[in-house]
Amino acid sequence: MKFEQLRIYYDSIDKPLNSQFAKTLELLNEEAQYNYVAYLMADNNTISVKLAKYRGVNRVDLIQSDEYGFGSLIKAIKSVLDKIEVENTTFTKITSKERIEKRRWNSLAMREAVINAMAHNDYTYELAPKFEFFDDRFEITSYGGLPQGLSENEFFQGISIPRNKEIMRILRDIELVEQLGSGIPRILQSYGKECFQFSDNYIRISFPAEYDVDECEEKDTTKHIEVSEDTNVGVNVGVNVGVNELFEIIKKYPGKNSKELHLYFDVSNRTIERWLKTLKKERRIEFIGAPRIGGYFIVK
Repeated sequence: MKFEQLRIYYDSIDKPLNSQFAKTLELLNEEAQYNYVAYLMADNNTISVKLAKYRGVNRVDLIQSDEYGFGSLIKAIKSVLDKIEVENTTFTKITSKERIEKRRWNSLAMREAVINAMAHNDYTYELAPKFEFFDDRFEITSYGGLPQGLSENEFFQGISIPRNKEIMRILRDIELVEQLGSGIPRILQSYGKECFQFSDNYIRISFPAEYDVDECEEKDTTKHIEVSEDTNVGVNVGVNVGVNELFEIIKKYPGKNSKELHLYFDVSNRTIERWLKTLKKERRIEFIGAPRIGGYFIVK
């Protein structure tokens, strides 16, 4: 097995893998052979991650089907996150006083749900989680029910019994996961418990869309919808507040690129780029590293 993709991710955070990485990351079984997690992290495998898009609210009219995977699970996770970022359309509330941007789904909750599904999926089914877009919702289905001994109430409290502790270790190493058990409480900050469906064989989460796509007018890559002032469609993100919040995120999580920083806000990519430009102009941050693997840091 080759692990060049995994090496790249560790190199990008200045944690290069040494010759003993397989043992350190618990990728070996008792016979010192590669285990199944090693297979999932290898450059080549047969695990397919499917992302589908349907017209309407059921699975009758498939209009797009993407397939990721067949390589490092980390690469598949990042590919799915990038695709979801594209599909998570930005709407604009235009009033007489201000212009407020709102994502169709809460991007931080979606990110947490994707990573949580990929980390806790039961891969003994030889299936990866599937991701589906409908006109009225976004669904994630991961295989395997709740881990044995974990109740639904404990699940919602953020109590975590990792099904794949080796995968969780790697996700924490490369900073895709901050701390064990934090994903579900973050999702519940934006969506209710009713979004979750449990069975013995799978867990499904369904995020309702903020708007019906037929109500929107497309312009460039941003969809716009005019609503009255008293309609509650999002929070007002002031320029100065946004710039300062972005600065604090970079201070707390140095080395993230613009796409990763965007996941912390419900604003468009262009807004994040504008805030970054302001911070760079003020010499408060700087970009260090190659374009694809570098990130933003606080200027000392």
